Amino acid sequence: MKFVPKKTKEKVSSVYKTLYLKEELFKQVEKIAKENDTSFNNVIVSMIEACLNENKK
Repeated sequence: MKFVPKKTKEKVSSVYKTLYLKEELFKQVEKIAKENDTSFNNVIVSMIEACLNENKK
């Protein structure tokens, strides 16, 4: 199943963190963001939330 990032919601309280990614991983995430007309950050957050929700099942 192809990953589709969630739609951007209203702003919520957030924290700032820095991630170090392998260049190839960065390129893959950037491609998903462009294909879905969304931000790199939204893709990363969507992926994290999807993984955490999957673990709850």
